[in-house]
Amino acid sequence: MTGPDDDDDADATARAPWIPGPRRAADDHADLTAPPAAEETTPEAEEPDVPVLTHSVLKSLLGAWALSACSAGETRAVEDHLTGCAPCADEALRLRDAVSLLHEDRDLDLDPLLRSRVLENCLGRRPARIPVPDWVTPYDAETARLDALLRDIGESEWHAPVRLKWYEENRVVRRKATVAGVIGHLLAVDGLVSAALGLDDPLGAGVPELSPTERTEAFWSSLDRPPNRSVRGPWRDQSHTLIRTVAFAGRGVADLTVGYKDFALPLRDSLLERAFECWLHADDIATAVAYPYAPPSGPHLHGMIDLAARLLPGALANRRRTGLAGPARELVAAGAPGRSLHLEVEGAGGGHWYIALDSPAAIGSAERAVAQVAMDGVEFCQLVAGHITPEEAAAGQDGDREAIRDVLSAAASLSRL
Repeated sequence: MTGPDDDDDADATARAPWIPGPRRAADDHADLTAPPAAEETTPEAEEPDVPVLTHSVLKSLLGAWALSACSAGETRAVEDHLTGCAPCADEALRLRDAVSLLHEDRDLDLDPLLRSRVLENCLGRRPARIPVPDWVTPYDAETARLDALLRDIGESEWHAPVRLKWYEENRVVRRKATVAGVIGHLLAVDGLVSAALGLDDPLGAGVPELSPTERTEAFWSSLDRPPNRSVRGPWRDQSHTLIRTVAFAGRGVADLTVGYKDFALPLRDSLLERAFECWLHADDIATAVAYPYAPPSGPHLHGMIDLAARLLPGALANRRRTGLAGPARELVAAGAPGRSLHLEVEGAGGGHWYIALDSPAAIGSAERAVAQVAMDGVEFCQLVAGHITPEEAAAGQDGDREAIRDVLSAAASLSRL
């Protein structure tokens, strides 16, 4: 005989939902061509023997139940128990969801946008008191990416051979180096920016004015032994100091002149050029050690291409003075539109530029365009770096053939060690 409370408990148990166990994996080895077997109708096949188990034993079986490791009778006993025990039901659901995560295929590579998202979130919560100027961010990003690559490589890989090449006059120049030697090269040439900001020069005080190639050779010659991974620390410290100094210096510093012996750039463009150099040499290192390395982000790549496009009229004029380019056709007043080549760069960071052909002081004009060249953005940068020759560049070409040849050769001539 039962009382009123017993009846209420029985009704609650009857209304409780039944929690099914995890679905078993399909049998991949089943013979799908065989006719279906006749269904068993014996009582043993329809209803497994359900053991009578205590609460503690049933609770201890929840993990095995979630993994589908229980016998048929234990499975039925656990599932019957879950209809009347709320704490065990909650635990069973948690374990079943956890088991489902074990079967997901996950890519172990970090999302390349993870760093930018983390920084954006951090800066959104607490903005930087003195933010890095926008025109410095390409250099900041490329030095950080290269440093991440260097952290991943082993001791022996610092001595891996790296094949450097660039374009001089009308020929390709090659130079053998190592991973550590390339970082020493970046350290030496970044020293030009350091010197312009009044910071320490890695070559020491009282160094005469040298070109980037001369500075690199001087740095390599000054070492007592071949460079090794110890060069990473000074290079990274110098890049951090450059970024911090520029951030604290204020707006006027962007127009500070950085001399490269044969030419000069405002600091704004100089750091963009150093970001470009850092990316290309990081790609050289990645190739040498078989490391995957992606191009810069679209906005940063666009800035690098824009800098090269702005330098092309001057480079073309320099080649014309040495007889390496055809003569000017139509000289115009400074600031007036002149004959132009339409440079169309495709892909991330691409755009349209009009390159003045006859005078660096003229303005590129769509109305005065006499030729067009279409190229992929990364391939154009490879041309500017001297990694491919003008003849190797897979460019869509239309119009004045001499103008096209001269501009592609001028683009390659922007390269150096």
